[in-house]
Amino acid sequence: MRITLEVNGSTRAADDVRLAESLLFVLRERLGLPGSKNACEQGECGSCSVLLDDTLVCACLVAAVQAQGCRVTTVEGLAAGDQLSPVQQAFVEAGAVQCGFCTSGFVMSTHDLLTRTPDPDASQIREALSGNLCRCTGYEQILAAVRSAASDRAASRGCAR
Repeated sequence: MRITLEVNGSTRAADDVRLAESLLFVLRERLGLPGSKNACEQGECGSCSVLLDDTLVCACLVAAVQAQGCRVTTVEGLAAGDQLSPVQQAFVEAGAVQCGFCTSGFVMSTHDLLTRTPDPDASQIREALSGNLCRCTGYEQILAAVRSAASDRAASRGCAR
């Protein structure tokens, strides 16, 4: 089956998609977007998080055919060419990337959080990141990156924190 979807602002098509193929598989293997990672395949780790019509989802749990005609944003789509998004840059600057396997999921969750809640408190940050697992850190650098991205976003809007 052929599916067509908008991925990171461009219309993309994937051919020979089987009914049981996940959106994650199509993104990584058919469309060449390796940013979303394949880890648990059960929606438990968050490494495959993407935005599907502006809703954060685990791409491993979405059948690719369900994404037909939808807008998908992956971690690759947050950057503007070679320019990292503010959230991506905050993760780099905070040293929150470690091995990098979970980073895309944390970045997507943070982007989603800050879109919905521009000035989150500590509990909102923890709740937003609760669906993501990291095996390398104690999460402090990740939390620092989220706080930094939120602060930078507030400063760019001219808000005092």
